[in-house]
Amino acid sequence: MIQSIKEVKDKLDDLSQDRRGKSIEMLNQILKQLPKEYSELINQAFIYKRIPKEYLLSSILFTISTATGLTFYIKALGYKNSANLYFTIVGSRGDTKSESLKLATIPLKESDDKSYDDYCSEIKNYNSEAEEEPIRKQLLIQNSTIEAVHKIHSENPNSIGIFIDEIYTLIEKMGNPNSRDGLEWRDFLLSGYTNGHVDISRKTTKSFRIKETSPSLLGGIQSEFVTKFITNGNLESGFFDRQLFTPKLTSNNKLSRGQISSEVISNYTKLVLNILAYKKESENTNQEKKQFKINLTKAADEKLFNYTQELIDKKEISKPIIQGYLAKMQISIHKFCLLVHMMKISFNMDYTKVLDENTVDLAILLNEFYFNNFKIIINENLKIIKQEPTLDNVVQLAKKNGASQKAVSEIMGCNKSTVSKCWNKGKNNKQLETSNTLNNTG
Repeated sequence: MIQSIKEVKDKLDDLSQDRRGKSIEMLNQILKQLPKEYSELINQAFIYKRIPKEYLLSSILFTISTATGLTFYIKALGYKNSANLYFTIVGSRGDTKSESLKLATIPLKESDDKSYDDYCSEIKNYNSEAEEEPIRKQLLIQNSTIEAVHKIHSENPNSIGIFIDEIYTLIEKMGNPNSRDGLEWRDFLLSGYTNGHVDISRKTTKSFRIKETSPSLLGGIQSEFVTKFITNGNLESGFFDRQLFTPKLTSNNKLSRGQISSEVISNYTKLVLNILAYKKESENTNQEKKQFKINLTKAADEKLFNYTQELIDKKEISKPIIQGYLAKMQISIHKFCLLVHMMKISFNMDYTKVLDENTVDLAILLNEFYFNNFKIIINENLKIIKQEPTLDNVVQLAKKNGASQKAVSEIMGCNKSTVSKCWNKGKNNKQLETSNTLNNTG
């Protein structure tokens, strides 16, 4: 029987430590099973640049996800899925989050650099009266409005990689009901996860339609800001459930004079560019075949079926916040199957090779690794969230001290109408709903 708040905190801390050990064990298994061109980069970056292995793993998976795009897909259990996923690296200042993002995306940046030079050359030489304006090919998007993201994706229909060093600003926008840009970002990422369409029709821009979207997301966030993911509608909308969180698990405090082998970086880059070549070719207007289906062996299909049934069964007996994540895991397992397969065939790009049972095994391990990380994030932030004052708490305090509704609105970051409803009727807003949902997790 727990008698105090301190005991609750201690129990959560112990549980979190157990889960961290489990995640580290799974991480080591994953690295042993990945093709050596990927695992060698992760291991050497850990030794020579002290980049946590899990950070670089997520950054590499994002890179492969972006390079694959809609070019390859699997169709299993009645659903068609591509490989786009959303990764969030969690850590403190100085945890080399940014360095892992930069290292993994070197092939994408080099490709973008070349595409930009080609675009500048074409713009310089094109005749505006006789020719259509050249289109800039682009993979990585940083510091862009949602309108710009829509436009870039329409011009690069196979995939885009949204690469944000500090994702906190975007999360704040998405949680602000007065930010149209933030709400459109959330809608785009929610529908884009399952490759939904986007139809744009504005007075100020030319109308266009993206029949299938494929955004991948990679961002870093400081540990103290993680609760923003859980509040202001991000939990209720399902955006939180779509995140593959990567808390810091490994660390290297030993400085080294050595450096990552140029051969290791070159080998990794070649594999990414091999995948990317198919994406670029499929976006060529003269290319008839735009997408390639990856078939599964009978054993792989059976294993995927059984694992998905296990997820459904777990969902039925889980607490609310876990139920939402387990529902998304039924989608992410397909995406991980395709990602792992692409990594395995990236040496010679034999896309006719069938996705086998071992690939599904590794995909399941990745899916469970990120599920365990999700539970770490929940446990480590649950006690913080429970301590945060709700809007109702602040309203009651304001009334007691003669403060105005405007002051409450500014303090809580809520719009005036929300504060007014709570002020007059004593009802709470979504923050209380989120707190109640989290309390149900035990």
